[in-house]
Amino acid sequence: MDGLQTGVEDSKDRNFVTALARGLELLRCFRPGEVSLSNSDFSERTGLPKATIFRLTHTLCALDYLAADTRAGTYRLSAGVLHLGFSVLSAIDVGERAKYEMRRLRDGPNSYITVALGEQHQLDVIYLVTCNSLEGVALSIRVGTRLPLFDSGIGQAILVGMQDDAREKVFQIAGRESSQREADGRARFAEAKAFYEINGFCTGYGTWRSDVNGIAVPVFSLGGARVYGLNVGGPSFHVKPKQLENVYAPLLKKAGETLSIRHSDETLEE
Repeated sequence: MDGLQTGVEDSKDRNFVTALARGLELLRCFRPGEVSLSNSDFSERTGLPKATIFRLTHTLCALDYLAADTRAGTYRLSAGVLHLGFSVLSAIDVGERAKYEMRRLRDGPNSYITVALGEQHQLDVIYLVTCNSLEGVALSIRVGTRLPLFDSGIGQAILVGMQDDAREKVFQIAGRESSQREADGRARFAEAKAFYEINGFCTGYGTWRSDVNGIAVPVFSLGGARVYGLNVGGPSFHVKPKQLENVYAPLLKKAGETLSIRHSDETLEE
């Protein structure tokens, strides 16, 4: 029996989104060397009825994951899939390059320092790479940890580094939650940008967690097309703002510049 039918149709997981799984399965139907497939091809390879396939291909075209050739009645993978692929490669690339710089920061004068690299998703920052402190009782974080975008130093650094249109989309997401959420986000960004323009980094002193202090800088990849955040921090009773700003900020800014793939004449969007 087809893998989609056994893996999806018979699934008893109440949180499993069957429609999403079916759409992703269509994208997996393309084999090496194949450029285009028809609805009949999709139906044969997934075991789904053609009426369902039609709705799925229509939706994937609307989202720019498939492109339709109306004359031939076929579909090819579109730019949306390529964008997802570049996102993954970009994260792998910057993550691998970041490990050395992150260890250097972690192994500095304060053994309670933890270092992390994160990326924005909706109104959160998700940690992609982490380097925990040398102290077992200190702040411990892991890949996949989520922080609030507006209320963390790393989130503010990402916002500062974003292109204007990308940042505006974030505010629109916040606005769909509530007008107050959007207003708070814009106010946080304005404060962070003003501070960054003077100091070259963003701060999060007790804003994410009352017992955590941290500073962060943006990191650019793929010519500035994607923005990550790199932060250093730790428990507030061992990691003080003065040390972060006087000792770690210069090191962090240098690490951010080293990791950023940008032309030397490029500057942040005003």
